[in-house]
Amino acid sequence: MELQVNGHRAYAYTGGKPFDATKPTAVFIHGVLNDHSVWILQSRWFAHHGWNVLAVDLPGHCRSDGTPPATVEAAAEFVLALLDAAGVARAALVGHSFGSLIALEAAARAPERVTHLALVGTAYPMAVSPALLDSALNAPQKAIDMVNAFSHSMLAPPPSSLGPGTWLMGGSRALMRRVLASNTAVNVFHTGFKACNDYAGGEAAMAKVRCPVLFLLGSADQMTPPRATKALRDLAPGARVVTVKAGHALMSEAPDAVLFALRDFLVS
Repeated sequence: MELQVNGHRAYAYTGGKPFDATKPTAVFIHGVLNDHSVWILQSRWFAHHGWNVLAVDLPGHCRSDGTPPATVEAAAEFVLALLDAAGVARAALVGHSFGSLIALEAAARAPERVTHLALVGTAYPMAVSPALLDSALNAPQKAIDMVNAFSHSMLAPPPSSLGPGTWLMGGSRALMRRVLASNTAVNVFHTGFKACNDYAGGEAAMAKVRCPVLFLLGSADQMTPPRATKALRDLAPGARVVTVKAGHALMSEAPDAVLFALRDFLVS
């Protein structure tokens, strides 16, 4: 599905079903150097079980035009503008990593428009090491290898979201190379990491959230360790916390566990 958002074409995957603004809507927001495809299993399940799905490509990524958001705040404004363009008054927001900060900030800016907030593989602060920031800018292929080593709990996880015969780390590296190559004007890798590293509004944002909150975390996550959610969890005492056996790439390493956690949270 293509929408005009802030004067630019924005792409959102709908899970193979026609979009119907009268149904409940879930917006899935990817992380740095990813696109809508990281949500393939989860988005398709919701689309085939009575939900609208908008699994977005952020601006300047893959099938979406425009300038890649340089801040979490700018990305949150894009998400709210996307809802306007789709004619959706209220939606559940599901974000992974960078996307979780975007979802959090959007829920704070327009609490009346967000029914549920699911923070997947999140942390606050979401600090990025100087070495990784430098590599993302000056040696992105090296940084891609580093991120994938940190994002997966093992070199060869059991068959999961893509089925037998696939290699999750290899597939993730290929996706990141493709997303990086999709924008020749801006390094979306460094831009996204810097936005994560610079974001200082997490605690203020969580204090403004008025909807149910889910923290969906990977027990072996080295990029955003579960302990790094404490600052946000302390401000959301009623939040649900689910930890699955996976690394940072938990949607692909533990796709069923992630799906069931989201289903139980959004459908309850």
